[in-house]
Amino acid sequence: MHLLQSEDKRSNTLTEDDLTPARIVDALDRYIVGQDAAKRSVAIALRNRWRRLRTSPEMCREILPKNIIMIGPTGVGKTEIARRLAGLVRAPFIKVEASKYTEVGYHGRDVESMVRDLVKVAVNLVRKEMADEVLPQARDNAEERLLDCLYEPEPVSEEADSAHSDKQGQKERARQRLRQMLRDGKLEDRSIDVEITEKPVVQGMVAGGEEMGVDMQELFEQMMPSHTETRRMSVSNARRVIVQQEVEHLIDNERLHSEAVKRTEEGGIVFIDEIDKVAGKEQQNQGPGVSRQGVQRDLLPIVEGTSVPTRYGMVQTDHVLFIASGAFSVARPSDLIPELQGRFPIRVELSQLTKDDLKRILVEPRNALTRQYTALLEPDGVKLKFKSNAIERLADIASRINRDVESIGARRLQTVMEKLLEDVSFAAPDMKMGDVEVDADYVDKRLKDLADDRDMMQYIL
Repeated sequence: MHLLQSEDKRSNTLTEDDLTPARIVDALDRYIVGQDAAKRSVAIALRNRWRRLRTSPEMCREILPKNIIMIGPTGVGKTEIARRLAGLVRAPFIKVEASKYTEVGYHGRDVESMVRDLVKVAVNLVRKEMADEVLPQARDNAEERLLDCLYEPEPVSEEADSAHSDKQGQKERARQRLRQMLRDGKLEDRSIDVEITEKPVVQGMVAGGEEMGVDMQELFEQMMPSHTETRRMSVSNARRVIVQQEVEHLIDNERLHSEAVKRTEEGGIVFIDEIDKVAGKEQQNQGPGVSRQGVQRDLLPIVEGTSVPTRYGMVQTDHVLFIASGAFSVARPSDLIPELQGRFPIRVELSQLTKDDLKRILVEPRNALTRQYTALLEPDGVKLKFKSNAIERLADIASRINRDVESIGARRLQTVMEKLLEDVSFAAPDMKMGDVEVDADYVDKRLKDLADDRDMMQYIL
């Protein structure tokens, strides 16, 4: 609780050495209420990665990640735990839904596509880091190119060069004056001609499967020539374009792809949601279900560890951390095929959110809904102030609707808050409201009738 009240400024700059399980849990506590068992499990899994990389090379290859299955109803924090965990170490992270995949040989996404998507995320992460590294050099290069566009000295012959050294000096001094004016922002509105080179983007030209498309797309892009054209634009716009061009030139794509593949293999996290949707027993006298056992069998080698071809190279999934989740309200974890069950040795159950949990969710996390709506309406001159009795009533209404209609966990609070502040959000741009106090009476006035009417509750809340 104290971490929510006094923010640790060092939390945004923690290194992997600093990420002990206790600190990981503390960081997750700032955004997620409760679910301590799940937080501890993912914290240990993340720390074990750090530990594995510090063992001997032989042992490092043998230690596999302990994949996790989170069991719990919707809206209790399963996805948020995994997403925040990946953000702590800037690891490649994707969320996929198991129900979107089909068995090989059928129309739909194959399970290997999740690895290719994960590599793309890693490429974007590494590209941003490399862009930040080369940005100072790119800005210097862009400045020189802008000066070339602003001032082009007349060519001087070799015979005249020695005779007109003073004239050359004057031209250099003129360039330096332009440089200073450029840095002072005095030339931002001047128009110049800039050459822009655009690389061809090939999409949807190759049929015959997702994997073929990956390889052939890259081949077509390499074969097709780049397109260069001259555009006239202001110096301020030209600077942005040229800096981006210089950044692309300075980035070593080979090193970028190599680092992205390495980052994926050593630190990638795949969150497989709705794993319970592909769980189920085979029916007697029927073959394996296309959308169930078939997907499980295709998923098994990915989770167990295999090589997946991508446009950036082969990716080994042996040390990718897989976190699966599902409500398991109909199926059970034991309904998964035994081989897949064995690849998820850690199981944690997330509890249903209580009224007290919903109260805490409204005010404690750094991204609490009350803080979000307060910040959202400030530009329109509205200052929301939530009283404690309003928080109590909101949590009570949300908890009751979850109990009487259908439980969607903390997501119910978003529905209730949106309906509560609908009038304010609509009228705020046209009226100078100033301070708006939200108390229990304010909540009852706008929500009580809806919350008491079961039929209306099902449609509106």
